[in-house]
Amino acid sequence: MSRSSNEPIHLEKNLEMNVETIKKTLGNSADLIVRKSSIGMIENQFAMMYLKGLVDDDQVNNNILRILELNKKDITTNLLDAVYDEMIALTEIKKSPELDSIIKALLNGDTAVLLSDENQAILLGTSGGEFRSIEEPQSESVIRGSRSGFVENLKFNLALLRRELKNPNLRIDFMEIGKHSNQKMAICYIEGHAKPEIVDEVVRRLKTVDIDFSPDSGFVEQWIEDSNLSPFPQILDTERPDRVAYNLLRGKIGIIVEGSPFALLMPITIGDSLKTIEDYNQRWLISTVLRLLRFVSFYMTLFLPALYVALVSYHPELIPTQLLFTIAASREGVPFPSLIEALIIALFYEILQEAGTRLPRKIGQTIGIVGGIVIGEIAVQAGIVTPLMVIAISLTAIAAFTLPNYSLAIGLRVMRFGAIFAATILGLYGIILVFIMIHIHLANLKSIGIPYSAPFAPNYLGDLKNVIIRAPITTLTKQQTQPFLEPANEVEKTNGGSGTS
Repeated sequence: MSRSSNEPIHLEKNLEMNVETIKKTLGNSADLIVRKSSIGMIENQFAMMYLKGLVDDDQVNNNILRILELNKKDITTNLLDAVYDEMIALTEIKKSPELDSIIKALLNGDTAVLLSDENQAILLGTSGGEFRSIEEPQSESVIRGSRSGFVENLKFNLALLRRELKNPNLRIDFMEIGKHSNQKMAICYIEGHAKPEIVDEVVRRLKTVDIDFSPDSGFVEQWIEDSNLSPFPQILDTERPDRVAYNLLRGKIGIIVEGSPFALLMPITIGDSLKTIEDYNQRWLISTVLRLLRFVSFYMTLFLPALYVALVSYHPELIPTQLLFTIAASREGVPFPSLIEALIIALFYEILQEAGTRLPRKIGQTIGIVGGIVIGEIAVQAGIVTPLMVIAISLTAIAAFTLPNYSLAIGLRVMRFGAIFAATILGLYGIILVFIMIHIHLANLKSIGIPYSAPFAPNYLGDLKNVIIRAPITTLTKQQTQPFLEPANEVEKTNGGSGTS
């Protein structure tokens, strides 16, 4: 019988044939376990199939195999219905006659039970196996706050989010990405807080994702962001469930991808990249000072080396006289102009930082010490660079470390070289030109259609109390949705929900 290529393949009423078809589809893989037995004293046989390492062995052995083998009930109805309705005590259970659905379920960690003389399989939710336990987030240091971080298991991550956010209006929708990996992805938002138009836009963009495999949520981030040419991150990544919960209450949307411990938050503004959830765990005055320091560090990372080059090359009259004499004396033995000097020391620091990141932690610390001595002392003694340039680049590197978002910090490190070249050509006028260009870019940039420069442009005065400064917590008791994310019409809460906060 001819069959269309789009027509699904169904099981036959032959147990052995069905088992062989599934084994053949999976290429007789060594991790495919097939266990055949009989249901109690009944002659009807069954086959249990699963992929080793993806299932919870206790559930498979005790809740399925043991129950079926020891069953002594009289079967008065259809055997398939009896097993489905009465024998197996699992919450996730369904039937399917289609081979593709069965294969997909096996790859997701489910167990398939096939019965003799039946053309349907019973699919049981037994996913489990070994995965990384809860640890402190690696990319976001925690001083005061929850030390639970996301792991690579999607179900576990969603459970962590539910523990942080016990809200009946939390919505979780599933999608799949990856032509060959078929990874699950969860879209999380709070109904009544998230703007429906933004939710629809995120879903639309996710449906356009056309990749074979997504080893991390970064693939999804790059695919759906508004501008892939911008050095600024338009989607926020985090390992912290409490940060995701807080931002969902602010009207944002979260995406969690199977196999990645980094959740994505969108839409965001430039201010979101400079905040941390710990700002709300400290007194408002301390948190405000820390936020101001981050904004200062933002501009130091961009312009401090360029400012040195501009002052030395074009505007020495702006340097205090005593300091000018010191700089002139230190530059007597340096054979390079200030541009080459800045590029050499900045490039050395970038190489050193990348080496420290990629090497094992213990070795990375050693490389940092050795590299610091080489760049900071030997390079000065050799007359390659001046001490003041080393200080400028060192302060720039330290300023970049204060930024809580790695994607933002590395983007600023790249733009820093452009500022150095502009300062070399036009001096302070070049720095001012770069400053204007960056802020024009920020004003035009969008994150899922939302202005990236909000609440500065467009201006929302009420939201400024939680951007550059962090107002007293008594004024932030209501987790209000940001004005540019607020739904046009409030959605009625489900049972158990309160009025819109």
